[in-house]
Amino acid sequence: KIFWNNNQGSSQGSSSKLLSSSHDKRFRSLPPTEMLPRNETLGGYIFVCNNDTMQEDLKRQLFGLPQRYRDSVRAIQPGLPLFLYNYTTHQLHGIFEASSFGGSNIDPTAWEDKKCRGESRFPAQVRIRIRKQCKPLEEDSFRPVLHHYDGPKFRLQLSVPEVLELLDLFTENGSP
Repeated sequence: KIFWNNNQGSSQGSSSKLLSSSHDKRFRSLPPTEMLPRNETLGGYIFVCNNDTMQEDLKRQLFGLPQRYRDSVRAIQPGLPLFLYNYTTHQLHGIFEASSFGGSNIDPTAWEDKKCRGESRFPAQVRIRIRKQCKPLEEDSFRPVLHHYDGPKFRLQLSVPEVLELLDLFTENGSP
């Protein structure tokens, strides 16, 4: 299957190999272990960054994830609580909220893929605003609240009870 091809014409050699690799990891959806059960309401969402991407997230007021998260990010509606996990510092930042519906390539220039100009490395995107500025939570304080799979990994989709617990933790932790 070919998903996109910006190279119309003669220079398709290496890019068509990349594009036709049946089901490149980037295009798969999330496995059930990484998703909220169907009978649970989406209460919030954790986006992921590192020290390099965090400033761009905040400056653009845009959070993004890889393509495979596109369907779950599309479920985000304005007002939904959002959090930002920095895996370099192992801290959870908040409290943010969606200021748009989740979508694909809201800003294709954000986190631009150096190999594919005009394409974002994190196209599953949502616009954000700060709901309440709080001190970041250290990993050992928020980790017990989250649903884990595959060892240390945690689900990015949050249930309503998980969000309520995180909001309480941020409130107890105070303002910066």
